[in-house]
Amino acid sequence: MSASASPSANVGIVIVSHSPDVARGTAEMVRQMVGDEVPLAFCGGNPDGGLGTSVEAILGAIDRAWSEKGVAILVDLGGAETNSEMAIEMQPEERAGRIVVCNAPIVEGAVIAATEASGGASLDIVRRTAEELSPA
Repeated sequence: MSASASPSANVGIVIVSHSPDVARGTAEMVRQMVGDEVPLAFCGGNPDGGLGTSVEAILGAIDRAWSEKGVAILVDLGGAETNSEMAIEMQPEERAGRIVVCNAPIVEGAVIAATEASGGASLDIVRRTAEELSPA
């Protein structure tokens, strides 16, 4: 599942949700608000079509959203975070250090992260800006 795969000088965004509908809807909102300036991919649901996440699907989403500036992953629940961290650990060493999981609300975090990324912000700034939305 991908919303874009074009090469970009901007940080890529990956949305990982237990629900395919939430992942798709969040990606659509990001596209409507930010346009195509940011590599964007999403995945949601387990391989059987139910609620859940899949490390393999996350790996594919990272590939589709990959940018040399890195990738910020937005997740909805604990399992999505755990599987995203596993997907990062499975990346080649040269990529793993340029992928982060943002501790931010998935919809608001994805929109603000993509907004920052579209302006050419670094991966660290994209992550920190999204995480400013987290409750203290």
